[in-house]
Amino acid sequence: MKYAFYPGCVSRGACPELFSATVEVCDRLGIELDYEPMRGASCTGAGVLQEKNQFLADTLNARTFAMAEKANLPLLTICSTCQGVMSQANERLKSDTSYMDQINDVLSEEGLEYKGTADPRHLLWVLLEDVGIDTIKSKVINPLSGFKAAPFYGCYIVRPSATLGFDENPDRQNALEQLIEAVGAEVIDFPGKTLCCGFPILTINETNSVRMVGKHTIDAKRGGADAMVTPCPLCHLNLDGYQPKASSMRREFIDLPILHLPQMIGLAIGIDPKIMRLNKHIISTQKIISKIALSP
Repeated sequence: MKYAFYPGCVSRGACPELFSATVEVCDRLGIELDYEPMRGASCTGAGVLQEKNQFLADTLNARTFAMAEKANLPLLTICSTCQGVMSQANERLKSDTSYMDQINDVLSEEGLEYKGTADPRHLLWVLLEDVGIDTIKSKVINPLSGFKAAPFYGCYIVRPSATLGFDENPDRQNALEQLIEAVGAEVIDFPGKTLCCGFPILTINETNSVRMVGKHTIDAKRGGADAMVTPCPLCHLNLDGYQPKASSMRREFIDLPILHLPQMIGLAIGIDPKIMRLNKHIISTQKIISKIALSP
């Protein structure tokens, strides 16, 4: 299984531990990540650019699709925000040939053309649909028995569901739960798992953003979670990075570690926590490592 690897911005900047964990996990699971075709690919616009200039945002995403298409490889991302933005852009392009022609006219300046064959897919879906639950289970050498994980999808990987292929792939709506169970952990359900983490409003209303962090993490912890697991690097940034402020705001000690999805998989298949940079989180992951009997 070989993919054109589009890591997005955050895993190459604010969350390098996500990139490290992804590379290690994919190598163990037989997923070949080819980064070369995507060198020079731009940011998707993260939902902000398309609100200001949809044509520019769609052009940038069509350029990314064309790069993967030129390499004749399926496109894989590890960012939920990227997934949502790219899926929406792709739908607009494929549904309006004249619009795609206008964008291809711009891309032609770089010798690129998007033919409409790209299908950007998140690692969460690739693990479920291409690798398969049974294969993941067969790779587990350190079952996360007794470990209670709260799934947190966030916004962009669950809505709009039609654009994200939920009708054709109904298992996507509980993919996180399936993977948590596949590594031997217990799913802790809570109401906020498909709600916004607060990151999109962080710079314009930090108080409400932090309030959302407190709400989600406290609800998960009160439900019995040892940690929260998310496929979204931006959700991780907010839920991990602003949890101390949320604790102060709520006047309640939260201390709920936030794991990137591949870090959870990596722990179960025996990857050293140091390689996955679990020591780089704001909220310490040491108690998780101790709970599942791994060396720090």
